[in-house]
Amino acid sequence: MKLNTIDHIAIAVKNIHKSTQWYLEYFDCQVLYEDETWALLEFSNLKLALVSQQQHPPHFAINSNCPEIYGKPTTHRDGSESIYIVDPDGNSIEMIKYP
Repeated sequence: MKLNTIDHIAIAVKNIHKSTQWYLEYFDCQVLYEDETWALLEFSNLKLALVSQQQHPPHFAINSNCPEIYGKPTTHRDGSESIYIVDPDGNSIEMIKYP
């Protein structure tokens, strides 16, 4: 049986740029993307998203071949498709598929 993989974990931060710089100073990681509402940092074993809570909920993302089984996914500018679901305790999970 093949297990699912976690693509990224997203945490809410107050200032995207300031937090990105802090992570770069303290850890060996690289910036894959950054704007005013979120940044994506790559570590060797997974990605960390720094998100503005007004734009994106704190969540973790699971790679999915069929995010549409959870509802209508949103297509993003990088071609990925995702949909958020919520577990019984109110945690947001993004089901994501890359092209």
